[in-house]
Amino acid sequence: MNLAPYVGRFAPSPTGPLHAGSLVAAVASWLDARAAGGRWLVRMEDIDRPRCEPGAADTILRQMEAYGLVWDGEVWVQSQRDDAYAAALDALKARGAVYPCACTRSQLAAAPRNHEGEIVYPGTCRNGLPAGAVARSWRVRVPDVSTHFHDRIHGDLQQNLAHEVGDFIVKRADGLFAYQLAVVVDDADQGITHVVRGADLLWNTPRQIYLQTLLGLPTPAYAHVPLVTNAAGQKLSKQTLAPALPESGRGAVLAQALAVLGYPPPRELEGAKPAELLAWARVHWHITNVPPRPAVAKPAQAPDNLPLAPSP
Repeated sequence: MNLAPYVGRFAPSPTGPLHAGSLVAAVASWLDARAAGGRWLVRMEDIDRPRCEPGAADTILRQMEAYGLVWDGEVWVQSQRDDAYAAALDALKARGAVYPCACTRSQLAAAPRNHEGEIVYPGTCRNGLPAGAVARSWRVRVPDVSTHFHDRIHGDLQQNLAHEVGDFIVKRADGLFAYQLAVVVDDADQGITHVVRGADLLWNTPRQIYLQTLLGLPTPAYAHVPLVTNAAGQKLSKQTLAPALPESGRGAVLAQALAVLGYPPPRELEGAKPAELLAWARVHWHITNVPPRPAVAKPAQAPDNLPLAPSP
């Protein structure tokens, strides 16, 4: 049991404005922290610079304020923290936990994939670079054992990194540090005790726990909330052309986000503003009541058509 004072966080990637799916994750994270009397931090995960959109971080912060999601302290920005990630990579090198890799995407195109559609690295460079090859990235050497972890929504889970992921990248071929390393270092440096995020990141957790073990860092409590998808079952994102959160009707949009999380507001709160809805939800919140199933976003065809519907 984690007995440290609760510190949670919301860590959006500024690739565009918040949409209905990211609002669900933000609200769940905020409620879990506030219901526990804890702090709630914000971190901009712009480690993947080529995907980030100019001005998106400021837009996200304005959206959060408009929906009543007030944070504590300074907003951290990953692109300003390369020195911390470099120090972590040096520590992994010092203990022989990582190795250089020369493989390209095209060379790995025929490799097997896991249930998430990710390439399972076949270990091509694990025992040294092929003759004449030049190092492009750095990978963590994973053991052939299962990582067990508890998710506060999904229960007890396990994954064998060697069979289901393979040795994974911590520094990319373009010189940028990988998300897995950055998020582990940031969570530790910010003192994060509880991570509440979208279910698309559920199977990133074993990789992060393994890195925490290698680096001697604490492991937060994890919870992965339901995704919001389009009618085709695709997660809402910039790539799937998810619309930004609306400027009007915020209370109705927030009420639907709460419904996705298993907390539909009572009838007497119909038409309430975000602050009133969040105050009600904070009193009633318990994360074990959050359903694991996704929700489907409806097309906006009429002003009274709310953006989310429960998944069948």
